[in-house]
Amino acid sequence: MKIGIFVGSFNPVHKGHIKIVKHLIENKYLDKVIIIPTGNYWNKQNLIDIDDRINMLKFYQNDSIIIDNKLNNLTYTYEIMNELKREYENLYLILGADNLISFDKWNNYEDLLNYYLVIINREDIDVNYYLDKHKIKKYIIVDDLEKDDIYSSLVRDLITSNKSLDKYLDVEIINYIKNNNLYGGINEKNS
Repeated sequence: MKIGIFVGSFNPVHKGHIKIVKHLIENKYLDKVIIIPTGNYWNKQNLIDIDDRINMLKFYQNDSIIIDNKLNNLTYTYEIMNELKREYENLYLILGADNLISFDKWNNYEDLLNYYLVIINREDIDVNYYLDKHKIKKYIIVDDLEKDDIYSSLVRDLITSNKSLDKYLDVEIINYIKNNNLYGGINEKNS
Protein backbone atom coordinates (compact mmCIF):
# COMPACT_ATOMS: atom_id res chain seq x y z
CA MET A 1 0.00 0.00 0.00
CA LYS A 2 1.34 3.43 -1.00
CA ILE A 3 0.85 5.98 1.77
CA GLY A 4 1.21 9.65 0.85
CA ILE A 5 2.26 12.19 3.46
CA PHE A 6 1.01 15.73 2.97
CA VAL A 7 2.54 18.18 5.45
CA GLY A 8 1.61 21.85 5.63
CA SER A 9 0.05 24.60 7.66
CA PHE A 10 -3.40 24.27 5.98
CA ASN A 11 -4.23 27.75 7.21
CA PRO A 12 -7.01 27.24 6.18
CA VAL A 13 -7.45 24.05 4.19
CA HIS A 14 -8.84 25.02 0.77
CA LYS A 15 -10.23 23.30 -2.30
CA GLY A 16 -6.78 23.23 -3.93
CA HIS A 17 -5.33 21.12 -1.09
CA ILE A 18 -8.19 18.65 -1.26
CA LYS A 19 -8.12 18.53 -5.06
CA ILE A 20 -4.49 17.36 -4.89
CA VAL A 21 -5.28 14.64 -2.34
CA LYS A 22 -8.32 13.33 -4.21
CA HIS A 23 -6.46 13.38 -7.54
CA LEU A 24 -3.58 11.34 -6.14
CA ILE A 25 -5.95 8.72 -4.73
CA GLU A 26 -8.44 8.58 -7.61
CA ASN A 27 -5.65 8.29 -10.19
CA LYS A 28 -3.88 5.53 -8.24
CA TYR A 29 -0.70 7.45 -7.50
CA LEU A 30 -1.36 6.64 -3.84
CA ASP A 31 -3.71 4.39 -1.89
CA LYS A 32 -4.07 6.64 1.16
CA VAL A 33 -2.96 10.11 2.19
CA ILE A 34 -2.11 11.20 5.72
CA ILE A 35 -2.52 14.95 6.10
CA ILE A 36 -0.38 16.49 8.84
CA PRO A 37 -0.95 20.13 9.77
CA THR A 38 2.14 21.63 11.34
CA GLY A 39 2.57 23.65 14.49
CA ASN A 40 3.79 27.23 14.48
CA TYR A 41 7.53 26.69 14.82
CA TRP A 42 8.39 29.49 12.43
CA ASN A 43 6.10 32.06 14.12
CA LYS A 44 4.00 32.53 11.00
CA GLN A 45 1.66 35.48 11.04
CA ASN A 46 -2.09 34.76 11.11
CA LEU A 47 -1.59 31.05 11.83
CA ILE A 48 -4.64 29.94 13.77
CA ASP A 49 -4.59 27.33 16.51
CA ILE A 50 -3.60 23.81 15.45
CA ASP A 51 -6.83 22.37 16.87
CA ASP A 52 -8.93 24.54 14.57
CA ARG A 53 -6.86 23.55 11.54
CA ILE A 54 -7.19 19.86 12.47
CA ASN A 55 -10.95 20.26 12.99
CA MET A 56 -11.36 21.79 9.53
CA LEU A 57 -9.33 19.01 7.92
CA LYS A 58 -11.46 16.37 9.66
CA PHE A 59 -14.37 17.29 7.36
CA TYR A 60 -12.41 15.42 4.65
CA GLN A 61 -11.40 12.35 6.65
CA ASN A 62 -12.49 8.99 5.26
CA ASP A 63 -11.00 5.54 4.65
CA SER A 64 -8.44 6.99 2.22
CA ILE A 65 -7.74 10.37 3.84
CA ILE A 66 -6.37 10.32 7.37
CA ILE A 67 -5.93 13.49 9.42
CA ASP A 68 -3.05 13.20 11.86
CA ASN A 69 -3.27 14.95 15.22
CA LYS A 70 -0.24 13.36 16.91
CA LEU A 71 2.80 14.47 14.91
CA ASN A 72 1.96 18.18 14.75
CA ASN A 73 4.55 18.95 17.40
CA LEU A 74 7.46 17.73 15.27
CA THR A 75 9.37 20.61 13.72
CA TYR A 76 10.90 19.07 10.61
CA THR A 77 9.54 16.92 7.80
CA TYR A 78 12.32 14.34 8.17
CA GLU A 79 11.23 13.84 11.82
CA ILE A 80 7.64 13.27 10.73
CA MET A 81 8.68 10.78 8.06
CA ASN A 82 11.02 8.92 10.40
CA GLU A 83 8.26 8.64 12.98
CA LEU A 84 5.73 7.40 10.42
CA LYS A 85 8.08 4.75 9.02
CA ARG A 86 7.80 2.95 12.39
CA GLU A 87 4.14 2.32 11.59
CA TYR A 88 3.93 2.30 7.77
CA GLU A 89 5.88 0.98 4.83
CA ASN A 90 5.98 2.60 1.40
CA LEU A 91 5.78 6.24 2.44
CA TYR A 92 5.57 8.89 -0.27
CA LEU A 93 6.17 12.56 0.56
CA ILE A 94 3.88 14.92 -1.39
CA LEU A 95 5.55 18.15 -2.50
CA GLY A 96 4.69 21.02 -4.77
CA ALA A 97 7.36 21.57 -7.42
CA ASP A 98 8.06 24.98 -5.86
CA ASN A 99 9.36 23.17 -2.77
CA LEU A 100 12.14 21.62 -4.87
CA ILE A 101 13.82 24.98 -5.35
CA SER A 102 15.04 25.16 -1.74
CA PHE A 103 14.78 21.45 -0.94
CA ASP A 104 18.49 21.24 -0.07
CA LYS A 105 17.91 23.86 2.65
CA TRP A 106 15.46 21.62 4.52
CA ASN A 107 16.81 20.15 7.75
CA ASN A 108 18.34 16.72 7.05
CA TYR A 109 16.88 16.73 3.56
CA GLU A 110 19.17 13.80 2.75
CA ASP A 111 16.98 11.63 5.01
CA LEU A 112 14.01 12.46 2.78
CA LEU A 113 15.85 11.04 -0.24
CA ASN A 114 15.11 7.58 1.22
CA TYR A 115 11.42 8.09 0.41
CA TYR A 116 9.63 8.55 -2.86
CA LEU A 117 8.72 12.15 -3.54
CA VAL A 118 5.38 12.77 -5.23
CA ILE A 119 5.98 16.07 -6.99
CA ILE A 120 3.02 18.15 -8.07
CA ASN A 121 4.39 19.74 -11.23
CA ARG A 122 4.10 23.40 -12.14
CA GLU A 123 4.85 24.66 -15.63
CA ASP A 124 7.09 27.47 -14.41
CA ILE A 125 9.54 25.16 -12.60
CA ASP A 126 12.19 23.00 -14.26
CA VAL A 127 11.61 19.90 -12.15
CA ASN A 128 14.34 17.87 -13.86
CA TYR A 129 16.93 20.51 -13.06
CA TYR A 130 16.14 20.28 -9.34
CA LEU A 131 15.92 16.48 -9.38
CA ASP A 132 19.50 16.42 -10.68
CA LYS A 133 20.71 19.24 -8.45
CA HIS A 134 19.45 17.57 -5.25
CA LYS A 135 20.28 14.01 -6.44
CA ILE A 136 16.66 12.91 -6.07
CA LYS A 137 16.37 9.37 -7.47
CA LYS A 138 13.02 8.21 -6.08
CA TYR A 139 10.19 10.34 -7.38
CA ILE A 140 6.90 10.47 -9.21
CA ILE A 141 6.04 13.59 -11.17
CA VAL A 142 2.34 14.40 -11.26
CA ASP A 143 1.68 16.53 -14.31
CA ASP A 144 -1.92 15.57 -15.06
CA LEU A 145 -3.45 17.74 -12.37
CA GLU A 146 -5.13 20.92 -13.54
CA LYS A 147 -3.41 23.85 -11.86
CA ASP A 148 -5.36 26.03 -9.44
CA ASP A 149 -4.25 29.43 -8.28
CA ILE A 150 -5.50 28.94 -4.75
CA TYR A 151 -3.27 29.86 -1.85
CA SER A 152 -4.13 30.02 1.83
CA SER A 153 -2.81 33.59 2.00
CA LEU A 154 -5.23 34.59 -0.78
CA VAL A 155 -8.12 32.96 1.09
CA ARG A 156 -7.20 34.79 4.31
CA ASP A 157 -7.09 38.08 2.40
CA LEU A 158 -10.52 37.38 0.92
CA ILE A 159 -11.93 36.66 4.38
CA THR A 160 -10.68 39.94 5.80
CA SER A 161 -11.86 41.91 2.76
CA ASN A 162 -15.35 40.33 2.82
CA LYS A 163 -15.06 38.73 -0.64
CA SER A 164 -16.87 35.60 -1.81
CA LEU A 165 -15.19 32.37 -0.67
CA ASP A 166 -17.23 29.59 -2.28
CA LYS A 167 -14.76 29.25 -5.17
CA TYR A 168 -11.96 28.51 -2.70
CA LEU A 169 -13.50 26.90 0.38
CA ASP A 170 -16.07 24.16 0.89
CA VAL A 171 -19.19 25.21 2.78
CA GLU A 172 -18.17 23.22 5.89
CA ILE A 173 -14.93 25.20 6.11
CA ILE A 174 -16.69 28.52 5.56
CA ASN A 175 -19.17 27.67 8.33
CA TYR A 176 -16.40 26.52 10.68
CA ILE A 177 -14.48 29.76 10.15
CA LYS A 178 -17.65 31.80 10.61
CA ASN A 179 -18.83 29.90 13.71
CA ASN A 180 -15.43 30.16 15.38
CA ASN A 181 -14.74 33.74 14.27
CA LEU A 182 -11.38 32.82 12.70
CA TYR A 183 -9.19 35.09 10.56
CA GLY A 184 -11.11 38.15 11.66
CA GLY A 185 -14.46 36.55 10.93
CA ILE A 186 -16.74 35.97 7.99
CA ASN A 187 -19.90 37.92 7.47
CA GLU A 188 -22.89 36.94 5.33
CA LYS A 189 -21.50 38.81 2.30
CA ASN A 190 -18.48 36.54 1.81
CA SER A 191 -19.95 33.22 2.90
